[in-house]
Amino acid sequence: MAKRTKAKRETKSKKMTLKMAQNCVELTLDGKHRLDLMDLSRNMIRKFPDFIAQFIKMTVLDLHSNCLEELPVAISYLQNLKVLNLCNNRLTSLPSELGLLNKLQTLNLGLNQLEALPASIGALEELRHIGLSDNRFTRLPGCLLKLKKLESIKMDRNPIIAEKIPTEKPVSISESFYLVK
Repeated sequence: MAKRTKAKRETKSKKMTLKMAQNCVELTLDGKHRLDLMDLSRNMIRKFPDFIAQFIKMTVLDLHSNCLEELPVAISYLQNLKVLNLCNNRLTSLPSELGLLNKLQTLNLGLNQLEALPASIGALEELRHIGLSDNRFTRLPGCLLKLKKLESIKMDRNPIIAEKIPTEKPVSISESFYLVK
């Protein structure tokens, strides 16, 4: 029985120390320093780390499975982000500055408490995939209709309310949306 308890403890998340972060710095083949902060996930982080805004060349930010309740406007400094994973947090709203991340291609906001998206999301011209599953959306956010390159929208397990649409044919609402050109 003691072995099981020890195994369970080992699977819990570890706290990130400064020394651990320093050990995450790698030298790339082209001589640049690369900081791998994959351990920021599953760490019970409650506040978006202020230092993240200094990493303006960052292309992937994965803060999934934490306790984030809000995203600061400083997110707009990360102009090179291509992937932003904020799933499984406690977000209830998003700042409009999120729409300034013009290189963003994948945005995962699943498993939060979102009811709406800021209209500025419609300005993310490079966005191809958005995950909105397990939130509180009652309808497809209209700002997504402006995104020409969007390929997939995941909206599973949201309380989508079927609206009556005047049409001659019956309309069904799917939990997952796949956009095809």
